[in-house]
Amino acid sequence: MERSKKILCGLQNQYYRATWKSMGFSTDDLKRPLIGIANAWSECVPGHFNLRQVAQRVKDGIYRAGATPVEFGVIGGCDGMGQGHDGMHYILPSRELIANSVESMAQINLFDGIVLLGSCDKIVPGMLMAAARLDIPCILLPGGPMEGGIVFDGRKSDQTSSTEAYGMLTANKISEKEYVSLENLSCPTCGSCSYLGTANTMCSLSEALGMTLPDGGIIPAASAARLAIAEKTGIKIVELVQKNITARRIITKESVRNAIRVCLAMSGSTNAVMHLTAIAYEAELDINVLEEFDELSRTTPQIAKINPASKYNMIDFYQAGGVMRLMEEMKTIVDTEQMTVTCHTVAENITDHVYQYPENSNVIKTMKEPFGYQGGVAVLRGNIAPDTGITKPGAFDKSLHHFTGEAICFNSEEEAEEAILAGKVHEGHVVVIRYEGPKGGPGMREMYKAMKYLYGRGLSKSTALITDGRFSGTNNGCFVGHISPEAAEGGPIAIIKNGDKVEIDVENRSLNLMVSDEEISRRLKEWKRPEPKFKRGYLGLYCKIAASGSEGAIMKYDLL
Repeated sequence: MERSKKILCGLQNQYYRATWKSMGFSTDDLKRPLIGIANAWSECVPGHFNLRQVAQRVKDGIYRAGATPVEFGVIGGCDGMGQGHDGMHYILPSRELIANSVESMAQINLFDGIVLLGSCDKIVPGMLMAAARLDIPCILLPGGPMEGGIVFDGRKSDQTSSTEAYGMLTANKISEKEYVSLENLSCPTCGSCSYLGTANTMCSLSEALGMTLPDGGIIPAASAARLAIAEKTGIKIVELVQKNITARRIITKESVRNAIRVCLAMSGSTNAVMHLTAIAYEAELDINVLEEFDELSRTTPQIAKINPASKYNMIDFYQAGGVMRLMEEMKTIVDTEQMTVTCHTVAENITDHVYQYPENSNVIKTMKEPFGYQGGVAVLRGNIAPDTGITKPGAFDKSLHHFTGEAICFNSEEEAEEAILAGKVHEGHVVVIRYEGPKGGPGMREMYKAMKYLYGRGLSKSTALITDGRFSGTNNGCFVGHISPEAAEGGPIAIIKNGDKVEIDVENRSLNLMVSDEEISRRLKEWKRPEPKFKRGYLGLYCKIAASGSEGAIMKYDLL
């Protein structure tokens, strides 16, 4: 029986029907399945700015298919707006708030199914986490990527170009006029960022999981096709309800592996490791996502290159065939029998798919002639990262895959950025940014600006950066993030000193401090746990119960 029937049928449930009717719902509306629309629209996030129009077309599809749509709001913060200040502490923790709020609204109202509207970094995984918890019919529909801007530094610009350009300006590499021109010309439309950041990575991986209709993750935000797929999504959610195809029939161990394969093949954001771990946790799957990334990266070729790994952006990727082209090319190494929100399997979706544009081998290559024979994301371990460190070799020059340098240490993102802009970081340095993990940050902030400043100052091919924080999907250069255990938990990253030698070896999957085991042990014994930076409010709670990056930075309530 449909969930909503428990409160909408029978004389005893007149109370609920009267409450719905106070908002204009009719007797006929309340005889149909109730489909929630969790809409993260706001004027704060360009990736969500078009979701009002998208939601209306979803409603049209739901009505057309014979059900009743009920829209409600969900928060959503833009990583870009939170970068480089205290707001970034809240970005990752907001993922849990999103999951909790969607779960709460679905259960309070006993929706029969939900369409999840969100496009950006923590909103997409938060919504997928809620779907996995609820295990009711769900479809995720993003708002689509934005167009690229004016050409700058050899590619179509985006908002991150301004940060790179500021580094260039401080190094006297460009004029102030060139710098200022980007403000009006780098972001010509709304939409999720035009490059392959965490937002577009997770939208693509939702397709690969089977939770988004084919092409639904990457159709441009400003296109008519975005509205057309919104209506189709509304129709499909009703079919999922009728056939009782719930989220956990789609989010399985095998579909998570498919998503990992796609992430590796397109060199997606390192944050995907953490988010897929959290989604698998909510779906109660017996799978170690970190180990899967490590193992599958060795047998998954990189067959797509998208900014920051190349000059081509997300719309170029969509036109080259997108996620469907990747999965078709990879059909011998993905599980094509997995169910999807089309109510068909991956294999059936591949057979039925119609490509709107010609192939582009500059963006998507073949399994036989890939860009690289191993995946674009790698898991490193060593005496700095006993549990894990995550890097993205698909997005930086192969000459940096083995890098040994001298540590220069900072205990916050801000300290490191000031030093980089002041010219204190030089060739051969390994920049160490610590106390930015889930607990220590708190919130595991992104070291986006630090990497962009290194790039802008011409240091991206002669320095490296390691951190217990995260990186934006747009970052390139030699970096290792998600280092666990984090500094605030007494991880070895806490005891690195200025001048220590650090070795990053991607081929051998290692990250090591080049000092003796005895010296490391001595330093760890002398280490003292710092006071938490936040003791009240949501962050005060989060830093107490956040798990490590290696566990997906989920909130573990048994830690209270």
